[in-house]
Amino acid sequence: MMAVSVKEVAAHAGVSVGTVSNVLNRPDQVKPETVVRVRDAIRVLGYVPNSAARQLREGRSRSLALVVLDSGNPFFTDVARGAEDRAAQDGLSVFLANSSDSTEREERHLDVFEQQRIGGVLISPAGDDLSRLETMRGHGIPVVLVDREAAGSGFSSVAVDDVAGGALAARHLLETGRHQLAFVGGPLRIRQVADRFQGASAAVTAEPAATLRLLGADEMTLDEGRRIGEALVPLIKQGRIDGIVAANDLLAIGVQRALLFAEDPVRIPEDVGLVGYDDIDFAASAVVPITSVRQPRELIGATAVELALEQAVDGAPVRNVVFAPELVVRASTAR
Repeated sequence: MMAVSVKEVAAHAGVSVGTVSNVLNRPDQVKPETVVRVRDAIRVLGYVPNSAARQLREGRSRSLALVVLDSGNPFFTDVARGAEDRAAQDGLSVFLANSSDSTEREERHLDVFEQQRIGGVLISPAGDDLSRLETMRGHGIPVVLVDREAAGSGFSSVAVDDVAGGALAARHLLETGRHQLAFVGGPLRIRQVADRFQGASAAVTAEPAATLRLLGADEMTLDEGRRIGEALVPLIKQGRIDGIVAANDLLAIGVQRALLFAEDPVRIPEDVGLVGYDDIDFAASAVVPITSVRQPRELIGATAVELALEQAVDGAPVRNVVFAPELVVRASTAR
């Protein structure tokens, strides 16, 4: 007799596969009437549930791999913490790998993880070519895209709406009376950066008197922010820039240091408003606390693990989870 699948239970109960998973593992998060309906379906069909850890493909390790663009960025540190905490609930381990925004290095990591028969891959891709990930998925390895919207890609994913986040940052500067804005970030081949720039551009375009200047970054680091900040000093002094959107908080902190400690210092927020992105802890503790677009970092990591466990179940549908960004206003934009 063929074993009953989670998909069959879901169809019988008229719910999603994810709801069945919640009833099995977190029934307190499901409406009581739905719990009753799913449990009735389990009894009628004779479904025998496995633990979430054992839902990983037969013969694979009880470990997941988390591949990030920059392990030195506190944003990804917090994502990893969320992933580890959720994985530990089901006896799973998480290995962290750093691609350094290099597709070649990313592929080397993926080769090693596949050779080790990793149970699943959670990844913030360094580029748009997902063919290597498609191959892994074809070999039965659950793959979840992290910090990357992926509707229509065929992969489950968890991300924040970065277009909305970029618009949120630029609109805030416009609302505080700044109209000559600069976007600091790059490279634009990083999807998250491109989306944030797109959102900021849309907000500025909607304001007839406003302008937006792109100052490209080679890396999303403190040092790169400091370098760009030094170039911004004369533009701000000449009245050509009065608001800055940084693509992440590390760039924002680097820019701030360059402006405040220039030979002819720039005042924040009197001379220029500054908005970062991610809302890492260092943003709040900067010399001038930085307004930032907040992402639910640990929740992103935990959700990625949830999606990987779902994808390990035969017939589980692809899910794309998108969280709304939130603006946290601090002294760097106060009037």
